[in-house]
Amino acid sequence: MPHRVLGNGAFEWIGSWYKTILSSDDTEGSIAIIDSISPPGGGPPRHIHHKQDEIFVILTGKIEFWFEGTRFTRGPGESAFIPKGCEHTFRVSGSDWSRHLVTVTPGGLDAFFEDMGRRKLTIPQDMERVVETARRHALEFTGPPLEDE
Repeated sequence: MPHRVLGNGAFEWIGSWYKTILSSDDTEGSIAIIDSISPPGGGPPRHIHHKQDEIFVILTGKIEFWFEGTRFTRGPGESAFIPKGCEHTFRVSGSDWSRHLVTVTPGGLDAFFEDMGRRKLTIPQDMERVVETARRHALEFTGPPLEDE
């Protein structure tokens, strides 16, 4: 079970498990690091972070990224950089779960994930409330999750 791998403090949101390992509060807002485990096919709707750069470090599994119309895949030991203001999404490809670290600068995205997990909001059923909360974290949803071409 992913929550056992991540340990105490892990929470689930839309099928993925998250644990903040360096919070925005701990860094006075300058950075946050989130440990995440996502199932095959898992990933968010297309979106833009208006204030944060995002760095993925893939520990296990493979992730297919969509970045402003371009697709690319990263696997264990590889990383992806998503600059703020750029439309993107991702999904776990293959049949294995992916464990990845997500670093955001400045911090803040950790609070969004924790809010979503605590409130147990789902997509698409609770999309209106998800979008409202995302807006408070300078996050904008712009399209559907990644699908096969």
